[in-house]
Amino acid sequence: MAITSAIVLFAVIWFLVMFITLPIRLRTQGDDNEIVPGTQAGAPSNFNVKRTMWIVTGVTIVIWALIAGTIIFGGFSVHDIDMFGRMDGS
Repeated sequence: MAITSAIVLFAVIWFLVMFITLPIRLRTQGDDNEIVPGTQAGAPSNFNVKRTMWIVTGVTIVIWALIAGTIIFGGFSVHDIDMFGRMDGS
């Protein structure tokens, strides 16, 4: 795996984990009955960006290491998912 592929894989996994993590334990202003004038009731009331990004990065490193290790050490390659036999070389 080239360095560019590793970075792209990390970025894709990071964004997937981020979008999965965002709604977990989210408290809205409507849930707390403390709606700030000019905002919607569905706006987050106690969102901590720094903590969320650290959690997302930690989970991503673990998932990325498992996937990259599998790819690098030959447990899985693009030839394994060739369902139509187009990579036979013929």
